[in-house]
Amino acid sequence: MSEKKRVLFICTGNTCRSPMAEGLFRKLVAERAEYEVLGSAGVAAYPGDRISAETLTVLEQQSADVAMSDFRSRAVDKDLLESATHVFAMTESHLDMLVHAFPAYAERCHLVCDFISFNGNVGVDVPDPIGQGPRAYQSVAEVFEHALPALVMFMNGEMEDELS
Repeated sequence: MSEKKRVLFICTGNTCRSPMAEGLFRKLVAERAEYEVLGSAGVAAYPGDRISAETLTVLEQQSADVAMSDFRSRAVDKDLLESATHVFAMTESHLDMLVHAFPAYAERCHLVCDFISFNGNVGVDVPDPIGQGPRAYQSVAEVFEHALPALVMFMNGEMEDELS
């Protein structure tokens, strides 16, 4: 049996993108004991904020809302990063902030979209839907629909020049 994979998702305020990724990833790996979803956090999160209503709606539509209605935001810290084996940031700027603030954990940090190609581009940012209405949140969910299975493949060592 392989080592437990402890996964953490990072965005800015920890109310939209990273909780959506967390909820959808929990659903994706629900039957896989080798995964432990540590949750999500933000590089500029105000601790205790609720998940955005639009994010919760998307998770409910995807049947991925288990335990997410009681969700509260939190800021990323050393303890979270130390616990994680894999940390996935939404944007290049989030990744840069993590690597600069916590260089000891840089090797654990990646972009959510590092392992898929969008219009020939790898490592694109997950767009920020805040303030843009329900369609923007649905678009983010569509990005995760493609990106999250690729993260599982990456963590399982199954990526072989898939992006070439």
